Amino acid sequence: ASDETPEEQETSTDNAEESNHDPHYEPIVSLPEQDVKTLEEDEEELFKMRAKLYRFASENDPPEWKERGTGDVKLLKHKEKGTIRLLMRRDRTLKICANHNIFPVMELKPNAGSDRAWVWNTLADFADEHPKPELLAIRFLNAENAQKFKVKFDECKEEVRKSQDGSGNVDRANKVAEKLEALSVKDNKTKTPEEKKEEKAEEKK
Repeated sequence: ASDETPEEQETSTDNAEESNHDPHYEPIVSLPEQDVKTLEEDEEELFKMRAKLYRFASENDPPEWKERGTGDVKLLKHKEKGTIRLLMRRDRTLKICANHNIFPVMELKPNAGSDRAWVWNTLADFADEHPKPELLAIRFLNAENAQKFKVKFDECKEEVRKSQDGSGNVDRANKVAEKLEALSVKDNKTKTPEEKKEEKAEEKK
């Protein structure tokens, strides 16, 4: 027998009905579902890892690294063309912060001696829609992740080189190499904001 009074039993029954009641309201405006194209549908994902990206603002006085965003950096191979590009979108907004093809002449160099950051040049980055030369730096959580990225980046360079050897793109590749060499960083000593913080922290110890 229940210890509840009739009034309590009635109240508990009402509560149960309320919790089971699931009202359904038709939407006032019906919006058809739309497929949002990312332009990655025709590409195979070769690599994906979280990182932070910077661009070198040479137009500033003094020149400095400016943060471009944090998110997943991807290496994507086009299923038909065989081209490979580096694509990175910012977290949440998914706004593109790096978008350029990989060429065999591109070289990842340690940034200011860091084992977690790489720096490289590209002649045509499409992050702002209009292609322009950029000096980019990418920083990973640890040295292991940074090394994984470099290994895959170099593999992609080799794959692109082999595909160019069998096509008429060798002359174009050589011209790209010459232009990149003119832009390349011989020894970049400008630290990213994170590297400066770490340096200060080490000095305080």
